[in-house]
Amino acid sequence: MSEAHRRDPHIPHPARLAPETAGYREIMAAHDAAVADGQAGYLDPFTGLFVMTSRFHLARGKCCHNGCRHCPYTGVEEGGEAQ
Repeated sequence: MSEAHRRDPHIPHPARLAPETAGYREIMAAHDAAVADGQAGYLDPFTGLFVMTSRFHLARGKCCHNGCRHCPYTGVEEGGEAQ
């Protein structure tokens, strides 16, 4: 059984990637393109690191507790925002 996730699991929790973060638009464009292409992740446009998408995490079905940028399960416990 999958864990509960935030209402919009494709928008990162602000503790992981806040909208005011420098490069937010570019990062989200890379994420959204990877999701649209069915990719598990993308290369961060600033660091070059491979980052897993929210879609990958949703398919996994649970949080791995490694602080992933696009984890759709982050924040559910504090806000009760389960789907």
